[in-house]
Amino acid sequence: MTLDEAIGKVQPLDQGVMEVTRRRWDSIAKPLHSLGKLEDLITQIAGITGSQNIDIGKRALVAMCADNGVVEEGVTQTGQEITALVANNFLKGCTTVCVMCRKCGVDVYPVDVGMVTDTDVRTDHKVAYGTKNMTKGPAMTREEAVKAIEAGIAMAEELKEKGYQILATGEMGIGNTTTSSAVASVLLNQTVEDMTGRGAGLSSIGLARKIDTIIKAIDVNQPVPEDPMDVLSKLGGFDIAGMAGLFLGGAALGIPVVMDGFISCVAALTAVRLCPAVSDYIIPSHMSKEPASRLILEALGKDPVLHGDMCLGEGTGAVALFPILDLGAEVYNSMSTFEDINMDQYEELK
Repeated sequence: MTLDEAIGKVQPLDQGVMEVTRRRWDSIAKPLHSLGKLEDLITQIAGITGSQNIDIGKRALVAMCADNGVVEEGVTQTGQEITALVANNFLKGCTTVCVMCRKCGVDVYPVDVGMVTDTDVRTDHKVAYGTKNMTKGPAMTREEAVKAIEAGIAMAEELKEKGYQILATGEMGIGNTTTSSAVASVLLNQTVEDMTGRGAGLSSIGLARKIDTIIKAIDVNQPVPEDPMDVLSKLGGFDIAGMAGLFLGGAALGIPVVMDGFISCVAALTAVRLCPAVSDYIIPSHMSKEPASRLILEALGKDPVLHGDMCLGEGTGAVALFPILDLGAEVYNSMSTFEDINMDQYEELK
């Protein structure tokens, strides 16, 4: 499915099913809307899937792995070899998010969408061996950006065919908080200073260098804020594009996609700017520690469930939401309604 085809397939949520789901919630033997966001999220999932029967037992995390040429500017604490190392560790099941996924019953699918080094991670969706240094020109061509988005769409198609009912976004790519801050700054018309954080723990000197690098990249490339593909191709990364494609593919196929932290939020923002209707298919998980996260979530109209000062990436925040969604689904599917209780009492009285 191409990008244009995916955009054309995105439809509004099924309001009829959502109304049935709300009535089911209201009939359950508890105070009305007393589970708050849990009720809202389960209702949203019903609208996405088109069914009031909630089943999210088969779920997957897609981790988009890519490298960013801007690391040449000294904006990171580590080199690009860490991207390849962590990507391989996804396969070995020994990253932080892999541990969480085992506990939560989530399958992990790492995808090399643009690493500088080939690893054991699948490369069938690889666009290029890393982006170019965005301070010297566009990070990628517009065609490469489309190809990376379509890699995410293809993953949504593949996992839909395998029977997955809900997806989570994750990523790995040294330098990707720099690219994400750049894209967010332009798309939201905010200052680079307000949209840039310390990433994996930069010093104050490192943060200042990172801000100066982003300012330079924006000045060199002159991205057009009204054209999200222009912004993505000039300042973004293949991992951001791949996750944007996963959001678009999920929306086109009726699969809920859980948004992780800052980088995932930027990918979601990009997807929504390409197709506003995608927003209704995105499930927020947590408020990242990165300073721009709040502004992006507000722009998306998303209210996160978790506030844990997390900033690890990999999809850890998205996976952390699954146990909470499971609780909501269990209550929705299993609990007695007022009508059931009244009938039981009636039978006892007889």
